[in-house]
Amino acid sequence: MRSGGQESHNDLSGTVHGPVVQAGSVYGGIHFGPRPGGVEQTPWQLPPLVRVIDRTRELAALERHRVRAAGEDRPVLAALSGLGGVGKTTLALRWLYTLRPRFPGGQLHADLGAQSSDGPEHPAEVLGRFLRALGVPAQQVPERLAERTALYRSLTAIRRVVVLLDDAATAAQVRPLLPAGGNVTAVTSRRRLPGLTVDGCCPVHLEPLTLEAAVELLADTLPDGRVGEQPEDARALVELCAGLPLAVRVAGARLATRPGRRISTMVRALGEERRRLEALAIDGDHDVLATLDVSYRALPGPAARLYRLLGLHPGREFDGSVAAALCATGEDDDGGAADSLDALHDASLLAEAAGERHRFHDLVRLHAAAKAVEDEPPDVRAGAVRRIADHYLASATRAEEILDPQHRTMARDYGPGPVVVAEVGPGPEAALDWLERELPNLMAVLHQAPAAGFTTVCWQLADALWPLFLRRKFYPEWGAAHRAGLAAARELGDTAAECRMLTSGGVGELGAGNPGRALEMFERAAGLFLAADDPLGHARTLNYRGLALQRLGRPRRAAEFFRRAAADLPVHGDRRAGGLAALNLAGLALEEGRAEEAVRHAGAARGTLDEAGDTYNAARAATCMGRAHLVLGRLDPAEELLSPALAALRGLSSYEAARALGALAEVSERRGRRQLARDRYREALDLYSSAGRSRTPDAEALRDRLEPLERDEPEQ
Repeated sequence: MRSGGQESHNDLSGTVHGPVVQAGSVYGGIHFGPRPGGVEQTPWQLPPLVRVIDRTRELAALERHRVRAAGEDRPVLAALSGLGGVGKTTLALRWLYTLRPRFPGGQLHADLGAQSSDGPEHPAEVLGRFLRALGVPAQQVPERLAERTALYRSLTAIRRVVVLLDDAATAAQVRPLLPAGGNVTAVTSRRRLPGLTVDGCCPVHLEPLTLEAAVELLADTLPDGRVGEQPEDARALVELCAGLPLAVRVAGARLATRPGRRISTMVRALGEERRRLEALAIDGDHDVLATLDVSYRALPGPAARLYRLLGLHPGREFDGSVAAALCATGEDDDGGAADSLDALHDASLLAEAAGERHRFHDLVRLHAAAKAVEDEPPDVRAGAVRRIADHYLASATRAEEILDPQHRTMARDYGPGPVVVAEVGPGPEAALDWLERELPNLMAVLHQAPAAGFTTVCWQLADALWPLFLRRKFYPEWGAAHRAGLAAARELGDTAAECRMLTSGGVGELGAGNPGRALEMFERAAGLFLAADDPLGHARTLNYRGLALQRLGRPRRAAEFFRRAAADLPVHGDRRAGGLAALNLAGLALEEGRAEEAVRHAGAARGTLDEAGDTYNAARAATCMGRAHLVLGRLDPAEELLSPALAALRGLSSYEAARALGALAEVSERRGRRQLARDRYREALDLYSSAGRSRTPDAEALRDRLEPLERDEPEQ
């Protein structure tokens, strides 16, 4: 995913502006320190180490710089530059791993994508991932680059961390990603980055290995004695690799899979590829591409085909189900995807990523995509792109069915090939986690779909993402997905899809704090439903318009819409939506102090939602009833409703769980169980914070109740 715009970043000093955050404190509504249950989030993101050959001088320079900067109490920043595949990341990892005992706060890593076909990563996107890795809930990550940078620096001011920024494009891209305090940052780039000298950077430029070091690296990769037995051929091979470690390792891995093959065979193969080498040249990295071409030609047929087709994948990482989708020839048939993936890893053409995922090195990915264009006809490439899109659409739809079976009402259109669905379950929380993990790929497919010729996938994928957006509040992606989906629906002339994008997108605008814009979208949908003579669709917009009016401070008008929705929806065949309207009436009544009325409306809503099988919203209704009983002083029925509601809501919605837990805390307080009340209030406030709602009236009310309890001595 890419950020939509650039922002200036003039602070080059690395100095923290604003208050320094202390561990365990609350800053900007975010609780820093141990999460509920006492577990603190510490990221360890650095990739695995490989052996470093002949870099003693560079390592010594890096360590001298670190010691000098630490003695001067300033940040440690080093920039490693050189050709692609020269070993910049390998050297940076070796250095940073030696520092782990000194920096227990964690290790952050980002590929900044200077060589990516999609273009460099925007710093705001990288900061979003860093903040989430450091424990900031997704809902509380600021939207603007400057705000993300300030929060990142506040967090790193209290932690001892190292940061690896791989494949940087410019100094300007790097600066917002520099941590505060005396932390260590290593930057790798094909380019020298003189602009970073302003930040006290130590520049280290890496040249290719010497002939002797490259031969040693080949022997390390091919440890079966052939290098010692065939020294001249080994020297000739590493000369053709130009001493680039990536090329040497790939060549050695290729030979390692053929124990009986002489090194001279690889030497001849590299020589035969020189003409193709020129066609694949990128930034002068002829030798790396020639080596990749040789490795590709040596692949078994199925693995070579998978390699080409994976080059068409729009995201940076993928799991095995994507490969299965590309290889499938029929139902429950992955076409040998697992074996082909193993072959690609064995040939060093794929790298392992966290969570049993796979990742191309950027140059390898470009090479794979070029081979797809060269070796596959256009219809095959188009079919592969469609199978990737169908895989993500079907998998997201399966997650949607697990989470919101009532929402899954609109058809999905798939291409002609077999559709492979990922394992997204087994339950709601796992389905939500899958959607969140794959969100970058899902958004990439969504945006790619119209230009690729399957416009329906765009709005249908936005529709399938509804449960994730509703529960975990990725508001920027929510807005972007539905704007693209709305444009796709209008291009298709699909009124039903347009109305779904308007209503679902409007709910996102409502949550993002734009009730006026949301109301406009809901009213546009209402007009389309009337024009299409769709009374049920129009009745559903009554609920949405009521919510927008409530947020706009017009409760009486909102109540009118809720009452109309509660009456009209069952008549037109949607009793569940009528139950949601009754729940909205209950919430409005409770907000205005009419507790008995809230009990009545929430009870009716709960019965309807239970009958419809909507356990999530039935639990919300039970919470509303319990809170109303609490207002009326009825502690027993309040607790009987709130306890099972909390159990149902945990893991699905931090905000709704916080509402139930806060009410249970008050029940405990009124019964004189002060320690339990304190614990519940604190946990509820943590949940509000994780949901991005720490400044709501409900959360402020909990703080007011907790404050006098915290002044008391702890119970013995």
